[in-house]
Amino acid sequence: MSFEIEKVTDQLSYEVPQTEAAIDQALVSVSNLMSTLVQARLNTGVPAMTGQVAIRRLASAQKALVDASSDVLRVHGELKKIGTEHCIGDLHECPPAQASAKDAAILSIVA
Repeated sequence: MSFEIEKVTDQLSYEVPQTEAAIDQALVSVSNLMSTLVQARLNTGVPAMTGQVAIRRLASAQKALVDASSDVLRVHGELKKIGTEHCIGDLHECPPAQASAKDAAILSIVA
């Protein structure tokens, strides 16, 4: 394998999982904000319609992050296929997601 291919492979093997983790962290942040907004509405006793526009927009942002996560996972799968086709996919296994146990618990609540 050429040095250039090895260099790019190493860079992708670092950047792809980092991107996946960054999207997951953004999803956790948006989900926490959603929880805070709804809890604030409940705690203050304001009418249910208060803040509904903000909540709907945040839900849209949350869905966009889920869609982005799906697309990046598809990219990961495509890159893995390319690596296999060009005999570079067996260099190492894909690293695990970088989410902490706390993040995983939050994500399971959101799902």
